[in-house]
Amino acid sequence: MDGTGAEPAAEFARQPDGFERLWTPHRMVYVAGDEKPTGGADEDCPFCVAPERDDEDGLIVARGDTVYAVLNLYPYNPGHLLICPYRHVADYTDLTAEETQELAAFTQEAMRSIRRVSAPAGFNLGMNQGAAAGAGIAAHLHQHVVPRFSGDANFLPIIAQTKALPQVHDEVRRLVAGEWGAHE
Repeated sequence: MDGTGAEPAAEFARQPDGFERLWTPHRMVYVAGDEKPTGGADEDCPFCVAPERDDEDGLIVARGDTVYAVLNLYPYNPGHLLICPYRHVADYTDLTAEETQELAAFTQEAMRSIRRVSAPAGFNLGMNQGAAAGAGIAAHLHQHVVPRFSGDANFLPIIAQTKALPQVHDEVRRLVAGEWGAHE
């Protein structure tokens, strides 16, 4: 105590709280905004640059004619994919009919492939249109496919006093890419 009845912050921070810690420090780049891409110009847009790389380096799971599937660099859960058009387009209403159809088909195949790899209990699917709606990179449309597991990130810290460490990207990309297009 420092005479005010309050513990000094440094001492308080060292007090155990009963949680085991499995850190995911890669998320801090995104959370803090350091080096966070904006996607404003094609050459600065990570969704325009990724397809120019090889699949492993670009974290690309599958490529189509008008869209591709890529692992989210800052995933909520292992297998969190983004379905992106190759074309630098911001708004869903600006997609061509071909892009819209392939984006839908890729979303379905992403769900099938992830189910074969990790059997999630459900999925969150969605697009955040514009910065005000939560789009981290609003200039390039992308569809989120997030596998959800019973007791995942919401309840694990409460029940098991543990924070989950997601699988590493290389392993997740290899597994999902290996199942892409396989038939059940």
